[in-house]
Parts: sequence; C-alpha cells; structure tokens
Amino acid sequence: MNHQAVANRVLAAIGKNNIQAAAHCATRLRLVIKDESKINQQALDDDPDVKGTFETNGQYQIIIGPGDVDHVYDALIAETGLKEATPDDIKAVASAGQKRNPLMDFLKVLSDIFIPIIPALVAGGLLMALNNVLTAEHLFMAKSVVEVYPGVKGIAEMINAMASAPFTFLPILLGFSATKRFGGNPYLGAAMGMIMVLPDLVNGYSVAATMAAGKMPYWNVFGLHISQAGYQGQVLPVLAVAFILATLEKFFHKHIKGAFDFTFTPMFSIVITGFLTFTIVGPVLRTVSDALTNGLVGLYNTTGWIGMGIFGLLYSAIVITGLHQTFPAIETQLLANVATTGGSFIFPVASMANIGQGAATLAIFFATKSQKQKALTSSAGLSALLGITEPAIFGVNLKMKFPFVFGAIASGIACVFLGLFHVLAVAMGPASVIGFISIASKSIPAFMLSALVSFIVAFVPTFVYAKRTLGDDRDQATTTPTAATPAVSLVSDEVLAAPVSGTVESLRDVNDQVFSAEIMGKGAAFVPTADQVLAPADGTITVTYDSKHAYGLKTTDGAEVLIHLGLDTVNLNGEHFTSNVKKGDTVHQGDLLGTFDIKALKAANYDPTVMLVITNTADYATVERLKAQQVTAGDQIVALTEPAQTGVAAVI
Repeated sequence: MNHQAVANRVLAAIGKNNIQAAAHCATRLRLVIKDESKINQQALDDDPDVKGTFETNGQYQIIIGPGDVDHVYDALIAETGLKEATPDDIKAVASAGQKRNPLMDFLKVLSDIFIPIIPALVAGGLLMALNNVLTAEHLFMAKSVVEVYPGVKGIAEMINAMASAPFTFLPILLGFSATKRFGGNPYLGAAMGMIMVLPDLVNGYSVAATMAAGKMPYWNVFGLHISQAGYQGQVLPVLAVAFILATLEKFFHKHIKGAFDFTFTPMFSIVITGFLTFTIVGPVLRTVSDALTNGLVGLYNTTGWIGMGIFGLLYSAIVITGLHQTFPAIETQLLANVATTGGSFIFPVASMANIGQGAATLAIFFATKSQKQKALTSSAGLSALLGITEPAIFGVNLKMKFPFVFGAIASGIACVFLGLFHVLAVAMGPASVIGFISIASKSIPAFMLSALVSFIVAFVPTFVYAKRTLGDDRDQATTTPTAATPAVSLVSDEVLAAPVSGTVESLRDVNDQVFSAEIMGKGAAFVPTADQVLAPADGTITVTYDSKHAYGLKTTDGAEVLIHLGLDTVNLNGEHFTSNVKKGDTVHQGDLLGTFDIKALKAANYDPTVMLVITNTADYATVERLKAQQVTAGDQIVALTEPAQTGVAAVI
C-alpha cells in the first residue's frame, strides 16, 4: 500500500480543511468532520485501499487495516498540519460538538437492558415453537403429533415447562439486567424480581380475573389495603422498580458507612422498593402496560392489512433511527400474554423487512463486477437473511439508496399478505428466513409465502436497476488472467490456535460493527477468562502499538492475523496492558505476547472481548471457526484453507 497516496485520496474525498481533529486506533482513522455533507462518499467507497466507512458518536471512521492505518495517519497529519490526537481526545471533541438526544439516550438504555437477556427469551421462544409443532393440529396431519404418538406427550410437557420459564420469571431476568444497567447490585435486582413473582401471590396472568371476581387477597398495613398481586410476564413495572432499587442502593451506600453499609443497605433498599412496588409503582404501571398492549392489539385489529403494510414499509427506516430498540419491551409483553393477545405482529414484520433488505443486498452481489463489493454484499446479504441487517443496511443499501428503497417496498408488500392472513408469532426467535419456527402453526404457509414475496420483489428490481446503472465497475486493481499466467500460492493450509483462554463467540456477536460485519476479515472472538495473550502460530510480529491493546502477526504459512484486546481499549493508552514483543520479532506458537487486566477493564466499563481476525481472508478458500465453546490458550480454533490452484496468480 502506498500510504501517502491513500492519505491524499482520503483528504481529496473529505476536504483538507474539513477535518477538525484526527486520531487512529489499530484498524481505522477516527476523524471529527466539520461538515459531513462535503464528503465525497463515492470516492471513499470506490477506493481499493479503504475497507469501509461509518459514522458513530460524532466520529467519522475510515477502515484502513492494521499495519497500514498508522502510516496513513502520519501522512494525513503531515499534509493537514493537524495536531496528533488520541482516541480519547477525539471522543472529547466529538462529544463537545454533539447535542444529547434524550430519546436516543432512552433507547440506548432499553437496548442495554434487553440485549443481555434476549438469548434466554429466544431459547424459551424456540422451545415454545417446538411445543407448538408437537401439539398443533392440522400441521402435519389432522391430529397433533402428541395425539398420534402419545409416547411423546411427556416430552412435549417438559418442553412446554422449559419454554414457559423465561416468560413466567421474566421479572427476575429484567430485574437483574435493569438494576445492573442503572448502577445497582444486579443480584438485589434479581431478588426484587423474585419477590414480584412469589408463588404466594396471585399469578400475574390471573390478576384481572381475580379482581373481577372479588377474590383478590390483601395485606392490611396500617389500614392500607395492598393487593397481593404478582407480576408474571410484566415489563414496565419491573423497569421502574429496578430504577428505584438502584437509586436507593446508591443513596444508602453514600450515607451509610463501614460495616453498617454492608449490613443495612441491601435490607433498606429491598424493603422500601418492595413497599413502593406493591402500593404505587406496580399497580400504576401494570395499568399503563396493559393499556399499551391492548392499544397495540386494538390498532392491529383495526388497521389490519393496511396497517401491517405501512409498518412493513417503514420498519427498516425505523431501524436506522434506532426506535426499534423499544420493540423488545413491547413484543415481550405481547408474547408473555399470548393467550389474550394472540401473539406478536412485530416479529413477522421484522422478518419481512430483514428478508427484503437481504435480498436487495444479494441482488447487488450478482449484479456488480467489483470484487470488493461482492465480498461485502455476499456476507452482508446472508447475514440480513438470517436476521442481522446492520451490515447490509449501513454497509451497502443506504450508501447506494435504491437497494434500500426496493427492500422497504418489498417488505411493505409482503406485510400486506401477513395482515390479510393474520400471521402472528407465538414465540421469540430469529427474525429471518427461518422465522417460521416462531409462527403459529396454522400461519406458517402464509409466512413462507410472504417471505418469498419479500425476497422476489426486493431482488428482481434491485438486480435489474443495478445492471443498468452500475456499469462495468470491476475493481481497478484486478488483473485479467491469461493462460500463460503461472500458478502462484501465497498462503498454505493451517490451523490457528486460540490466543487466550475463555468462551468462544462468533465475530458477528461482537459489539463493534467493524468486527461484527467482518469488514476486516473472518476469525473468532473470545470472552477471556485469563490475562495472558499467546501467539496463535509461528510467525513474525508485524504490528505493535504503544497502547499495547493489539498485535499484528504474519504466520510462516502466510496468514495475516490481528489480535485485538477489548473494544475501544486504545483509549486507555496502555493502562492495564503489558507487551513482551516488538515489531519484527519472531515468535513461536504459544509464546507470551503480553497480558491485560480483565478485571480492571471491566471496572473501567470496557468490554474485554478479544478478537482474532484473519485480515487477508480473501486469500483463502475458507476461513472457518472450529466448533468449540470453551478453549484454553493454545487450543486449535480457526482453520484456513488455501485457494485451489487455478493457473491464476493471486492478486494482493
């Protein structure tokens, strides 16, 4: 890479005088831009050395890659005369220029609360869907599977019990997650959730009927009659209770000292929160929650297929604004009371929107001749079809505009069919092509028909329009092979070892869109349990940083590897990190590269997830994460397969 040339092209696209401040991390330039409307986005998208761009928290970030970004940054600083800055400096400058949006802050809070508990809800939802398959009539035959094969009845009952648990005890999950988010002790939050679903209380699902029958038991507290009502399946009351609990706990921690704090703060926090829960907060917010749920169901019943079509048309636009972060709270309420609501209309709509955007992205894959665009659209399109749309929407469709529009239109048309056939979800699951497993059994054929409509209506016009407008946009760096070109293999098969011990995750689960969209390449992520970082293979250190938060390694077999310790940890400027190597050092698999203090990172509110990324993924036929959930540093984790020998020289 010609670093000076890349810096010059970046400055030409952005404007030499349009940069307020600039810094860099291990993979990307981080810029604060004066006027983003002046950016020539197309020029950056077409640049073969720019792997992607995005804007977040007031920063315009340009992905260059490890080993190159620091040199491009140096050239950029030299050309502009800007003062060198750290990511912390950039963050401060960006924050100073941003007006806080209370709505977006609220959505961020909801997202932080619900995202950690979604796996439990999805597990319960899919089990509920499986139980639905076993007990539904007219799905495979006139009678249900349980009726035809009585021997599986016990299995169905066990599955139903397991499926019901996350929703019945939802206040415990929410209490833990919400109290933690509000800065309180999450275990106290879980305890408060347990109090709200005690078996001695009237079950939350039976409260209305019990009160209507005049059989509600009460506590008599100084003449005040407090109903003994439970809160199974409730959302809003638990969120408010968690906020009150965390606030009280912080207050008592501040005003009670020493051993008295340890002894009495939990008790005072629980007893006061509990009293407020059953006297004021719970009853009021139960009423609000029920009204919201009934209002949404009423709106769905009133507007029917017209409302569903409009919702489907707008859903992807709602995702862009972030307003969809409120949907888990609403959908959880709908599904927790499926007996009265009939199910959730949000999940089927989300599925159609995701399928539409995914199909539009895949249409670009088949229409374009650009290898760079193909690499991005193939992974982003498949991810969208499986329910993760951010790479497709932000990485492809919004930038090109027409794929996003066609995807939205397709979703709207498909959702009209959903409305006509009254398709509802009875469980949580992946909002995608496999979302049928969460749909009421009688509506599965209609759901599949709608999904097919969404795919076709998005794919066909996007493909046709793209073929007419994109033209011959193949990458300029690609050379035309000839029969005389000799076969060249720059990489070999190899298996890389885990650099740290811990739990293995998909890169797509990482809370950073550069890594989750696999823009830098494929690999694996780890939730670390040990502080040591070991070399994953024999090779040479190509990149180190003063911040000690990342390493670049080129293996002897040709793999270019990035090991990134934590998210945004460059901001720590090396604090909590040690490094045993420098650029140019030769290392062997298992050699100690450095250490990082996991506990200190968590205490400083940094995500300690470790990423292992193969930055030259395109040079391989396959880069596959091995199926392992727990690993010890040194265990094999990522397999690399060299490309087939086709008589064509590899282009790098």
